[in-house]
Amino acid sequence: MDKQQKIGFVLIFLVLIGFSFWNAPSKEEMEARKRAIDSIAAVEKQKQIDEENRFAKESAIKANPDSAKAMFGDFGASLSGTLETFVLENELVKVEIPNKGGVPSKVTLKNYTTYEKQPLVLFDESNQRFNIELPANVGIINTEDLYFTPSNVTATSITFTANAGGGSIVFDYKLPANSYMLNFDIITNNLKQSLRSNSTTRLLWSAKIPRKEKSSTFENRYAELGYKFFGENTVDNLSATGEAEEEVTNLHWVAFKDQYFSSVLIADGGDRIAKAKLHSKEYNNNDHRAAFIKDYSADVELGFDATANQVSKYRFYYGPNKYNLLCSYDDNAKGDEVLKLNKLIPLGWALFRWVNQLIVIPLFNMLENFISNYGLLIFVLTVIIKLILFPFSYKSYLSTAKMRVLKPEIERQQAEIPEEKTMDRQQVPMKVYQKAGVNPMGGCLPMLLSMPILIAMFTFFPTAIELRGHSFLWADDLSAYDSILDLGFSIPFYGDHVSLFCLLMTVVNVIYTKFNMQMTDTGAQQQMPMMKYLMYFMPIMFLFMFNDYASGLTYYYFVSLLITIVQTIVMRYSVDDEKLLEQINKKAEKIKNNPSAKGPLQRILEKAEERRKLIEAQQREIEEQKKLDSNNGNKE
Repeated sequence: MDKQQKIGFVLIFLVLIGFSFWNAPSKEEMEARKRAIDSIAAVEKQKQIDEENRFAKESAIKANPDSAKAMFGDFGASLSGTLETFVLENELVKVEIPNKGGVPSKVTLKNYTTYEKQPLVLFDESNQRFNIELPANVGIINTEDLYFTPSNVTATSITFTANAGGGSIVFDYKLPANSYMLNFDIITNNLKQSLRSNSTTRLLWSAKIPRKEKSSTFENRYAELGYKFFGENTVDNLSATGEAEEEVTNLHWVAFKDQYFSSVLIADGGDRIAKAKLHSKEYNNNDHRAAFIKDYSADVELGFDATANQVSKYRFYYGPNKYNLLCSYDDNAKGDEVLKLNKLIPLGWALFRWVNQLIVIPLFNMLENFISNYGLLIFVLTVIIKLILFPFSYKSYLSTAKMRVLKPEIERQQAEIPEEKTMDRQQVPMKVYQKAGVNPMGGCLPMLLSMPILIAMFTFFPTAIELRGHSFLWADDLSAYDSILDLGFSIPFYGDHVSLFCLLMTVVNVIYTKFNMQMTDTGAQQQMPMMKYLMYFMPIMFLFMFNDYASGLTYYYFVSLLITIVQTIVMRYSVDDEKLLEQINKKAEKIKNNPSAKGPLQRILEKAEERRKLIEAQQREIEEQKKLDSNNGNKE
């Protein structure tokens, strides 16, 4: 190892040490992290305590019913009964509600199945808890312990009543026709003698979210606990990764969401959610056989006084994350009634979301009316998108073509400059472009203008429930990856399968990269040879990045690249290089005779060139003065 290598290793070591100190968390960050860990631990401990108390109460009731009834005060009469389950059902959803607890214990969506073609159950009694804590004079009464008396039973409505002395608490349900929204009214009557006044009524809602999709890793990425503040239009989420907790106030709704479906508790009117402690935990997403992907909980303080005689209105949304459907629940809403459930769908940041909402989704929905095969629909959608972007692509290509036809002149001028004058040789292209009136950045702006649509498509496909369950060619589900070979083992950063659309996309991308560099060669590759390898590096990276993505997305990119190659060939042979060079020379002559015809970039480049020459002249003067002073000193 020579001296330079030793110095290099020492410098790298010092950089690593410095980087570790630079990125070390501050004292405040460490304290905040500790508070978050302690808070999450407290939530888990409280869950354990609640479960132990729940088990103790159930054991006490079974062991000594009479004393248990005395412990529960006026609610003691509702502690016994015969378990019976009632069903509310319409064309879309089936809700099962037992008389013990009086809240939905199982929800099945009729028009959807899991990836394994099993009935799609959002939750059942084994993985969800929904309990209201009533502040009774004798202690906390849990509605999950009470047997409710059913009345007004129909196929789409039911009323549950739990008596407490001369008062009662009533859960009234109505399931409208052809709707995923279940109306839930809580009615309290004459409970002043049974409950403590000015006490908080808590709602404890927790659920383990079952796996429903082919890729649990990808499903986990889009599963989040969401919430919306009352009177605001924005929707926030807890982190989709790891474990997270948040304490929030004044909420309109809380949503337990996975990739394509949600369970949402909505507070209507003035019965807002006063306060909530929200918690989300991610299960091991490396286990593709895992039964659950997330564990959510919401410890909620309800914004009503249970001792008052009143009707508090809530709703449950049990359904798909379908954009138009979620928007429809705001059709007749005004002011604070607006739900904005459509923001449960992650369509990208503001600009990209607008593109999806205003262009991509309406176009997709329009094509659905005419095309039933979603593979063909994506092809037609891709063609339309490429046609919309064609003017930008053509403008970008034309800018590159201008630089290409100037390449011989650049090479001629560079050949006249000695090789040791590297800086002068590198400045030749800009000088040629400047004199010819060619903007070397002219191809970037059109491509930047097209980027919002390209990124919007990237966010649209993984969230489009319309693709779920629809097959095309070898892909059995366009919302999941299209595996043609299950490896039986996992390759780091790649996965345990081979996605053919992703593989085809990568191959075509490599071909397009090589083809595009040949068709648009401006000489930059010779000046920056590493750029050539970098251009090939990105398609290879996409092979690893997109192997687990929805096949609808990789199919879209595959078709888009094929169309791009065709467009490039058409543009290449529709642009006459000799005529283009003639136009450039005419424009250069015009600029020479009329300086006012120069573009803004040319003026900027000229000013930069003037400053460069001025700096070089000043440096030469300084060097000549130093030589002169040195010579005078030697003479003395």
